Amino acid sequence: MQSKSRFEATASLQLHVLISDLNWRVQMLERDIAEEERNAGNADPGSPSYSMLALTLRMRRDNLRTSIAMLEGRLDRAARLSQAA
Repeated sequence: MQSKSRFEATASLQLHVLISDLNWRVQMLERDIAEEERNAGNADPGSPSYSMLALTLRMRRDNLRTSIAMLEGRLDRAARLSQAA
């Protein structure tokens, strides 16, 4: 089995750091959503009177989750390729 190149190791570490940062941001958004729902007195996104801010925060959170999943997939593929080499 071949060891990772310095570039591969650095790229992998950077992806891990980015994923960790995005996960932290998702947690912050979830707290902000809960606070906004509490302040608005409405936690039902399907309700016509649901907070627009909470809807926007939810969309941002969902986009970050999608990005995290894509980055994790990239890490998994890179790990499989390095194991195969």
